[in-house]
Amino acid sequence: MNADADVVTLARTLRTEATRANERRVLVLAGGRNRGYDRLESILDALSVPITGTTLVGPEDRLRCEHRRQVNASDLLGTTRAVIAVDVHEGLQPNALGTVTGAVDGGGLLVLLTPSLETWPDRRGAFDESLAVPPFEPDDVTGRFKRRLVETLRAHRGIAIVDLEADRIEADGLTDPAPRLAAAAPTPPTDHRFPAAAYEACLTADQVDAVAAFESLFADDRAVVVDSDRGRGKSSAAGLAAGAFAADGRTVLVTAPAARNVAELFERAGELCERLEGGDATVDTRRIETAAGGSVRYLEPSDAIEDLESADVVIVDEAAALPVATLESLLGADRVAFATTIHGYEGAGRGFSVRFRDRLAESDHEVTDCTLVEPIRYAAGDPVEVWAFRALLLDARPPVDQLVTDATPGTVEYRRLEPEDLLADDRLLREAFGLLVLAHYRTEPNDLARLLDAPNLAARALLHDGHVVSVALLAREGGLPAETRAMMYEGGRVRGNMLPDVLTSQLRDEAASEPVGRRVVRIATHHAARSRGLGSHLLERIRAEYESAVDWLGTGFGATPGLLEFWRENGYRTVHVSTTRNDASGEYSALMLAPTGDDGRALHDRHADWFVRRVAALSSDALDDLAPDVARALLRTVDADAGPPLAVTDHEWRVVAGAAYGPGLFDVDPGPFRDLVVRYLVDDPDTVALTDREERLLVLRALQGHGWETVADRLEYHSTGQCMRALGDAFCPLVDHYGTDAALEVRARFVDE
Repeated sequence: MNADADVVTLARTLRTEATRANERRVLVLAGGRNRGYDRLESILDALSVPITGTTLVGPEDRLRCEHRRQVNASDLLGTTRAVIAVDVHEGLQPNALGTVTGAVDGGGLLVLLTPSLETWPDRRGAFDESLAVPPFEPDDVTGRFKRRLVETLRAHRGIAIVDLEADRIEADGLTDPAPRLAAAAPTPPTDHRFPAAAYEACLTADQVDAVAAFESLFADDRAVVVDSDRGRGKSSAAGLAAGAFAADGRTVLVTAPAARNVAELFERAGELCERLEGGDATVDTRRIETAAGGSVRYLEPSDAIEDLESADVVIVDEAAALPVATLESLLGADRVAFATTIHGYEGAGRGFSVRFRDRLAESDHEVTDCTLVEPIRYAAGDPVEVWAFRALLLDARPPVDQLVTDATPGTVEYRRLEPEDLLADDRLLREAFGLLVLAHYRTEPNDLARLLDAPNLAARALLHDGHVVSVALLAREGGLPAETRAMMYEGGRVRGNMLPDVLTSQLRDEAASEPVGRRVVRIATHHAARSRGLGSHLLERIRAEYESAVDWLGTGFGATPGLLEFWRENGYRTVHVSTTRNDASGEYSALMLAPTGDDGRALHDRHADWFVRRVAALSSDALDDLAPDVARALLRTVDADAGPPLAVTDHEWRVVAGAAYGPGLFDVDPGPFRDLVVRYLVDDPDTVALTDREERLLVLRALQGHGWETVADRLEYHSTGQCMRALGDAFCPLVDHYGTDAALEVRARFVDE
């Protein structure tokens, strides 16, 4: 055959069919890299696509068009192209594949330049090498993800495959779709409050409904939830609403995981404001100001939480990619909207739809819901979207509630989820991965490849009648050779060994990377079977399996009181807390260990001891903004035997007892007070009876050193004097329990028994 002409003809036919149906098509050029580029250049020369509508994603800028590396593929989010070519000869990043697929417009082509499909799964690229975390080597990484990807390419409609080595078209990708009826133009609601121009800018009836839903935010104590798959125009709808509010003189605060997430929102808002006000609107990429005195401005989530009261309306875009704790804080706004992607190409945890929606329902907000179904960039049922969802498991979800609602620890089976078993059983893979999506606010296509290919990861699950009801992802860490440990100690970073890395590089313990452990990276239980002990049962079975195989089990997570208590109940103890907040979650991270052997016990004991020794100083410095309830829970999850014995001199006891029972003052020497509070919180909480408010007072004033006025205001004392007296009262039972004879002598002078 005339291979070049036939491939060009195929590409033209694919694009013609895609344009007629307003769908997209995939063209796979499989074989030698140079031959693939030769065919691609011929295709681009023959297609009537402007150079500005074409992007090459690959390691080299080999075409006369826009070029992006795979690591920068996220730059294409929120944009569209007629043709995107992806060169994966040197490796494939699943996240990049998802992103570029979403950026192909209706009538467009996604061209994949791949090695031979028979040999591609056995080749290792840069992403595969990133999965070979020490002590593993690249040869230990498998090719299961690419094997599955190749199978989906061959199985799905709308995907043409050209075998460049054999000079043949393996599949033409043509679907011969039926003609579609033209959609009716959307019309605004009859009683709308936003300007008609906001609705005239909508492209679908779904978008009209979404913009109308935002009108409910004219009233107090309201919340709006707009959700959709990507490409349905939810961000555009949010932008039109933001612009309409600003044109009405309202201040709109917009936040999202990153500024790039709101580019489309600001573009639509700016267009509307300029249309409504002409040259009187000031439009920038992160701030819009109108002649009516309104504005739209972007802030990072942590800054937005601090500035909620300054805005009339708060809009949270890509809400599913934010942690539940951050979303809860944003609920402090009186009028707030959450726009969220259900199945995101860049990862969208279902923590929003499952966990946060419960918090929202319990709030004082009246909620208006809106779901956008109709695609804007391409027609419904687009075969490329169907393929991408399956290939990257973007729509993976746990089993339906009815299948696991009766699950209990007594009805479930513990199972090792071996990667080959997951590859052979698509339902099992979808259920397990769907639950892992639940376990974290951001689960990405890269995580699917890690689950199938990474040699350091293992998955364990509880199955009820064959369905996944609880799942955990475990990472092997530690067991590193002496030269690697020395490199870490001297400042080098080692991938995939989070706990040993922190304990070695930050806490200066070169021996911390020698014992072997398993870190629980994620754990999740189906929401229909929670509060039955299934998560604890899974951890118990994991411990039984690994007890003789590793030195320790561990975990690290954004610290909240509930999570800390869960891990404490399962035998894990805190050994460290980060000194900076996670940029995305806004939380401090806790590291916890559960020793399973002598070396693990020694590792735990010395780090728990060091933590108790430094925590008082940390509390008044780097952790002075740690929530009191988190601080209490952290110290309660430290081993009670950790740290030095309480060392308070007789003189210091007289100062403490004098402040508790007499006219003494805390301010003259806070040191012994802090030591006493740390020992009390680390010890068995039943030894001394204090109220939650009293413990918060001890944390805020004694440990964190906040001023009297600040503490009195936060804990709602009537005055600083009342707050001072309350602190003294809180120390009385501590003096009674821990005090030496010197302290009790002071007590006796002021207490009439």
